Formats: sequence, C-alpha cells, structure tokens
Amino acid sequence: MKSQLTTVVKEILIQELEVSDEGISVTWQQPEDSDHGDLATPIALQVAKEIGRSPKEIAQSLVEHVGKVEGVERAEVAGAGYVNVWLQPHVLVASLAEVSHACTAQSVRKEDPLIVDYSGPNIAKPLGIHHILSTVIGQAIINLERHSGSNVVGWNYLGDWGTQFGKLAIAYEKWGDGKPASKHSLDELLALYVRFHEEVEKDEKLEEEGRAAFAKLESGDVQLREFWQYVVAVTKKALGEMYERLHVSIDVETGESFYEDKMAPILEEGIKKKVFVEGEKGALIVKFPEEQDLPPFMVRKGDGSTLYSTRDLAMVRYRIDEYHPRGIEYVVDVAQSLHFKQLFEVVKLLGWDVPHIEHLVFGRMRFKDGSMSTRKGTSLKLEEVLDEAVQRASKQIENHGDEVQTDDPDALAEMMGVGAVIYGVLGQNRKKDMVFDWDTALALDGNSAPYLQYTHARARSVLRKADVKNAKLPDAVTELSSHERALINALQRFPSALEEARATRMPHILAHALFSLCQAFNAFYNVDPILKAPEPQRELRLSLTSLVASVLRTGAELLCIQVPERM
Repeated sequence: MKSQLTTVVKEILIQELEVSDEGISVTWQQPEDSDHGDLATPIALQVAKEIGRSPKEIAQSLVEHVGKVEGVERAEVAGAGYVNVWLQPHVLVASLAEVSHACTAQSVRKEDPLIVDYSGPNIAKPLGIHHILSTVIGQAIINLERHSGSNVVGWNYLGDWGTQFGKLAIAYEKWGDGKPASKHSLDELLALYVRFHEEVEKDEKLEEEGRAAFAKLESGDVQLREFWQYVVAVTKKALGEMYERLHVSIDVETGESFYEDKMAPILEEGIKKKVFVEGEKGALIVKFPEEQDLPPFMVRKGDGSTLYSTRDLAMVRYRIDEYHPRGIEYVVDVAQSLHFKQLFEVVKLLGWDVPHIEHLVFGRMRFKDGSMSTRKGTSLKLEEVLDEAVQRASKQIENHGDEVQTDDPDALAEMMGVGAVIYGVLGQNRKKDMVFDWDTALALDGNSAPYLQYTHARARSVLRKADVKNAKLPDAVTELSSHERALINALQRFPSALEEARATRMPHILAHALFSLCQAFNAFYNVDPILKAPEPQRELRLSLTSLVASVLRTGAELLCIQVPERM
C-alpha cells in the first residue's frame, strides 16, 4: 500500500506541481493516534520551498488524488501540511499478515558469524547489579539478530586471570582457616578478597606478596593452579545459575587465561610491523598519530608481563582465525570507551581484516533512591536485587487478591520480579544513564514487565474461554470500530520496531512498541465485547486477540522476559 501511495504522490509532484525528481523522497509515518489516520507523509512540507507554494496548498492537491487510490478510505490535510490517509478495513486487516510473519524466527543464514561480546564478569566474585546491563542488553541484541536469521555468536569473556588471583591465594593462605578450597563458597572467596584489601592498608608488603603469587601461578605452580581451577569452577557454576534465571544463553565462553599462550605471536607481529615500540622503562607501547588524540596503548610492561590489552588483541586475532567473523561487537559500558578506541586503532595498524568492529556503549544505572551499593560501599549483588524484586512481586500478587489468578504464585512472582528488573534496563535507552524505580518496574498498569505479562495473560484467557488457540484473520472486513483500528495500528508497528531495534542495537524501541500494544489492547478489551460480539466481529476480535498474544510473547522473549498463560 505504501508503494502504491508513493507512486501516486510522486506522479502528482512531478507532473502537476513540477517538483524535480531528485528532490523527492516520500516517507510514510504511522501516527501515534489512529484518529490522525493510518499513514501520514510530510512531503508537502519538504518540497514547498523548492516550488514556492504553501505546504497546505500542495497537500490539498495530493489529498485529492490519494483519496481516489483503491484501498484508501479517505485522505485529509492536517496541521501545517501533512497528508493523513485512512485505509479501508480489509486493507488494514490484510496488512496484519506481515505482523504474524514477524513473530516467527527466520532460518539462520549461511554466512560468517557476527560475534557479540557481552556480560564479561570476573571470576571469584558474584555478579553485581551493574553486571545486568551488559548481560541483558547483549542477550537482547543477540536474540534480535538471531530472530532475523542472522548467524550470531554470543561470547562471554571472563576475567579469570591477573594479579587478583595472587591476592586471593594469599588471602586464602592467611585467613582461610585451613579449610580446603573446595569447601569455600563464592561468597566466602569474595570475603577473603575483600579482607586482603582491608589488610593491605595496614601492611603494604601484601601487595608484593600478591604479585609474587600470581607470578608463580603464571609459571605453572601446581598448587596455585589447582586452587585457581577450583575458584574458576565454583564461579562458573554460580554464573550458570544466574544466567539461567535471567534467561541468558551463552554460546562461547573463554577467559583471559585462554589467551595465555596466544600473546607472544601478537607481540612479535607488532614489533616486526613496527606498530609496537619501546616506551618508558622498557615497556612495549603503541604510539598513535597526533591527530587521533589518543594516549599511548601499553601491550607489555617493563618487567615483561602482559596486560588486559594484550589479551584483548590475542582474543581479536583468535576470533579472526577461528571464526572469520563479519563483525565483532562489544557490549561494554561507556567507561571503557577509550580502551576500545585504542584497541580498534591497533587492529587497523596491524592490518587485521575485521569487516566491522564496534563498541556498543551503555550508560550507568542507579536506583531512584540512590542505593546502588551496600553500607560497606560494595556493589549490591545481582542475586540480592532479583530476590528483593521477587519478594516485592509476591506482595503485589497478594495485594491484588482475585485480580491476579495463578496456580503457582511463587513461579509467577519469580517471573514478574526477574522480568521487572530486566525490563527496567531494556525499557530505557542504553546510551543514556538509567534510573531504576521499584514502583515503576513492578507496576501492573504502566511501562513495565508485569503490565506486559498481565496483558498477555488477559489475551490468553479470552482465547481459552473461546476454546481458540490461534484464531485466523477473516478474509473480508467491511468496518472497524475506533478501538479495533487503533489496535491494528499498534500491531502494525511490531515488524518495524523489531527491525529498528535490531539495526540500531536499541532494545528499548521494541519495549516501547510492546507497551503501546498493551495500552491499545487493554483499551480495546475494556470497550469492545469480544466473546459476546456478533459475527463477523467476534471472529475478527478473537483473531486480533490471538495476534496480540503472539506478538507480546515473541517480543517479551526477545527481551529475555517470560510471560504467563494465567495471571
């Protein structure tokens, strides 16, 4: 329909209004309010200056012709010169086939993979609340890509190497009370690490002991390697449980230690290509051209030890050699922007072939009440935040009594609570700093996961009562109520929101489209009878209800959120 309308508009502009072909770019928008039409174009405003006529006059000429196009109900001039178009009911309903198609994941294309690097926690520490950002933003981006048929690999890069393990080993030796490492929980290991930093303030020699212990670990000390392997294993187990709770699925997981034997060739290559040069005290660095305004990038310390940057380069090289990716994207917070600018420039200087490499930044998150950390100043554990969310959701269920019906209140509270925290992240623009508010996140009637979950359950309830699983759209529809039209328009936004969220790597675009759909469905549900409607309205309304349920489930799951059948 858009194509037909565009052809007519262009013909009128060129043939009757003498607008040059090069200056015409007809775009169609979907008004937020269906009272303003099903489609609208600002083209009259865009070409008015070129031909020296008023936008309203141009819009009126277009309206006269557009209104005669088959499938158009009517066209009107709006505002300063917009052309608003209402489509005939059967055209609108037929367009929903595209919405239904968008709910189905496409087959994975045979192509080089896109690698998405996300989550990236440190070993020996439980996930903090800040880890949820990279984790769920990254997974949502992966889900969107995969839904579109993209060959994508989700890669978790663990911080499982470095001086912190030497420090932890010293802490275990001094304050582990002789208890075997295998008997220590992740929380107990974290407590030992925290104690090390408390004690080092009294005894600075501990820092040197920690570095020495890591040097022994690097050189292959058997006892330290066994201790390190246990710490890695217990952390991975805890991470796996948390990822499952967040509906996160990792495809490939490697730690910094994996690249231990892969750094020497990188250093040799950089020296040979004169990309790596000697800096202060024998360090190996990269000096960037002055116009790039980037500080030197160290790849080897003066004592010969490697750095995080060295391992990052080794990881890029490994990915190129083993996966031949068409792109690598890093979902990492804005604080690492300089590091990635430097890293990407070094990759270019080395002449490595990566068609696309990008840092997908996200801002910081804070709670509305400011409590992002404990009284001790340490970051809140993600598990504690999720548990509190579930407890608050459980109270919501109790407080709403018969309004919320479920056979398993505990499972529903878990679904609502975890979903609320995830949506609290994905419902916001990732490029900006985010504010998490408990009341907003758990609201049953606002821009939240529980509202989405409740709306899905309401739609499924209607279909159960009608004994219908998936109602098909009727072939011939001759009239629509205002709420039916508004609901159809909200449904129509799903495919474009899906594509825009994927292309821009901005999951909140999809979240907002789902919220608008929930609003449109609930307005429709509260005014237009569904089960008691006469035919053919009943058939249409059940089919719209079925499509709403499908879109909400599909969209929610792409955002790592589960939806209940009953609520």
